[in-house]
Amino acid sequence: MKVLVINAGSSSLKYQLIDMTDESVLAKGNCERIGTDGAFIGFKTDDGQKIERKTEMKNHTQAFEAVKNALIDPEYGAIKDLSEVAAIGHRIVQGGAYFDHSVLIDADVLGKIEELSPLAPLHNPAHIQGINACTEVFGKDVPQVAVFDTAFHQTMPEKAYMYAVPYEYYEKLGVRKYGFHGTSHRYVSAKMAEIMGKPIEDLKIITCHIGNGSSITAIDGGKVIDTTMGLTPLGGFMMGTRSGSLDPSVVTFIAEKEGFTAAEMSDLLNKKSGLLGVSGISSDDRDVTAAEKEGNHRAALAHQMLYYQIAQYIGSFYVALGGCDAIVFTAGLGENQPCLREGVCNYLECLGVKLDKDVNNATIHGRQGKLTTDDSKIRVELIATDEEMVIARDTKAIVESL
Repeated sequence: MKVLVINAGSSSLKYQLIDMTDESVLAKGNCERIGTDGAFIGFKTDDGQKIERKTEMKNHTQAFEAVKNALIDPEYGAIKDLSEVAAIGHRIVQGGAYFDHSVLIDADVLGKIEELSPLAPLHNPAHIQGINACTEVFGKDVPQVAVFDTAFHQTMPEKAYMYAVPYEYYEKLGVRKYGFHGTSHRYVSAKMAEIMGKPIEDLKIITCHIGNGSSITAIDGGKVIDTTMGLTPLGGFMMGTRSGSLDPSVVTFIAEKEGFTAAEMSDLLNKKSGLLGVSGISSDDRDVTAAEKEGNHRAALAHQMLYYQIAQYIGSFYVALGGCDAIVFTAGLGENQPCLREGVCNYLECLGVKLDKDVNNATIHGRQGKLTTDDSKIRVELIATDEEMVIARDTKAIVESL
């Protein structure tokens, strides 16, 4: 079975074609700048050659046409005919309290994804466009599956997901913590149990998905008991452009003093804060790191704040779990910034974490493995996340059960 995995954004579309007989990736690429004159599709050939093609993509339907053409390209295509695609799996950011597992997409599911759009205004509408575009390009007979970022977090107890605001807003508006990056946290926690050779039911694991968007999750026996992101992906610790959680009065104070609307405050906190806002340099950690090496104080401060906040959440989750067997770093920064891992682990020495600094510094660019010494009380591991594989596996299982 060949499964096409889709991650549709408001102006982008990432795809992978995976052969589930051996879980090999046959093709992968991105459609960028959808809806603009500079739209293009980029993908890699079997021999590693990077291909970029400018093409008209006014909407997601035209983007899927570009994906289709890339997949069956006479020279570079991975398949000869679209009929080889047996099913399509979609990453959906917000599934609310409706979905605690992946589901086959039908009219009811599509309606609920649309209903939840106010909780993920940049993501869910794009996912709907992607699903509808898939139907137009591949036809109604190709099954489509929704895999939700929020689903893995639905095991959180009320004490963890509720906010201390009037209860009516939970009842009327669904105001609660939902959590995100669930597919990534699910993958790396299962992989950690496999590496340790123990049933996940016997383990307490803290998974750290650190990228431009970041979250940390406490997992007890394979079930989430708490996570950092909240009602939206803005919650938790600081990120590339997001502020993370704040004293609510910071929001009202700035809004009153600057005369900002709610939308302008949302833009400030989501797109102009975090590493970018503190450093004044960039949301890209590579740029911030380079500036810190040149002696830039604000760049160094941004990193100090980030490491401190990550360690704070790990410490609080250690308490919530009643101990910890393993800590996992994953995603862009988690996998490729040894200085971040060292900065965080320095705070965790009080918990018995002993980082092997030489191994940590050498573990980048696709390398994985244990980062701590043999006498460390908590094992720290780097595991490359693979959300697409989780989506493909769920899609295969659901389609085969039909």
